[in-house]
Amino acid sequence: MDDRMAREETEARGVQKIVVFQQNGSGESKIAGIGRFGGELFLLEVLSIDGALPPIIDDPEEYLPESFHADLVLDFLRHPDLSYELAKRCAQRSIPVIASGKKLEIKEALTPPT
Repeated sequence: MDDRMAREETEARGVQKIVVFQQNGSGESKIAGIGRFGGELFLLEVLSIDGALPPIIDDPEEYLPESFHADLVLDFLRHPDLSYELAKRCAQRSIPVIASGKKLEIKEALTPPT
């Protein structure tokens, strides 16, 4: 399904689509909270990256999907190269990103303190 069709589907259902990017289960408690307190208000998609990663990632395409649709992205990735690339991709699509507790040097991500 392309981005436009996915967006139309969530709009028709009257829900907000949240895509959560997590690494090795790093967002599980937040995901559970969204499910518990968000009920039917959100369509939740979780993209997990598990296993060890190299210290420097030159090719994030290996780990991040090229195309995705969301009304909001939550970044619980631990690798700074992936978080940076995710924020850039979301900015290109005008998707807001919350990357709580991170110190990203990119204006496209909201990074509230934890």
